[in-house]
Amino acid sequence: MPSLKAYNTFGVDVDAKEIQIIQRADDLLALNGSPEDYFILGGGSNMLLTQGIDKIVLKNEIKGIEVLQENDEGVVLQIGGGENWHETVLWCIDKGYAGFENLSLIPGTVGAAPIQNIGAYGVEIKDFILGVHAYDLQEKKAVIFNKQSCQFAYRDSIFKQAAHKGRFFISSIVVRLSKDVFQVNTDYGAIQLVLDHLKVDVPTITDVSNAVISIRQAKLPDPAEIGNSGSFFKNPVVSADKYERIQEKYEKVPSYPIGDQYKIPAGWLIEQCGWKGKRVGHTGNYEKQALIIVNYGEATGQEIYEHARNVRASVAQKFDIDLEFEVNII
Repeated sequence: MPSLKAYNTFGVDVDAKEIQIIQRADDLLALNGSPEDYFILGGGSNMLLTQGIDKIVLKNEIKGIEVLQENDEGVVLQIGGGENWHETVLWCIDKGYAGFENLSLIPGTVGAAPIQNIGAYGVEIKDFILGVHAYDLQEKKAVIFNKQSCQFAYRDSIFKQAAHKGRFFISSIVVRLSKDVFQVNTDYGAIQLVLDHLKVDVPTITDVSNAVISIRQAKLPDPAEIGNSGSFFKNPVVSADKYERIQEKYEKVPSYPIGDQYKIPAGWLIEQCGWKGKRVGHTGNYEKQALIIVNYGEATGQEIYEHARNVRASVAQKFDIDLEFEVNII
């Protein structure tokens, strides 16, 4: 049975029943099983494998970027689901297509982006999606989702919901990006601080991308060097009352207002519980960012999962906040 160690960024060594490489959307037409027979895999960057996969793994390697429409204001692209996300961002920047720059250096594939509704520094993929092309493994036919039918929410979509999880193989996405009229987004996180340090007064999309890359590289480990899956937990949104109670004890608690609620960085909560840089066996929390759980080389998926549960329990005990996993537990 083939190992999936090289196919997941945590570097967890589990076996699969079989691996099939999907290079064209037409390859999907030959599949005759049900959704329960398959396990869809992109870049393996947002999952924790706690056990072997007794299914046929469908590895998405559908490539290609096609310009469907273009004018002075913007461009509509169809992008293959097997394209590397960060390389796609850099390709768009090189062409002068704006919008993805805040999403630089996010690991994974294009096909995985709408499933998770990936986001960073005030931007989410849903901001640009026009449609998602997929193959329905249950009905055995190609389908197209418009933006509304994707049911996007914070780190969520219809593709991630229990009733549809694993049913749709995303072959490509259609997005609209801007050109000359675009206003760069530098208000979130440390982007503006980095640009100020570099004395960039009128930032381009390249400047913003470089700033995001430098920020992420400073606090996120390279999965090629130390196994991880990026942010393990979602940033929780709490009521104003709960936020005020936390602020009474922690005056400088970081937060972002969302209507009458507040988003608090999960990494800050975890750090206050003493987990930052703490190693437990073969796993632990990264020394530069508590939100990142890492595999020091020999950890099993179950070991990493148990550690994550302990982190979650300590935050619940200290702050009365139940963190949600951002990583998919398999």
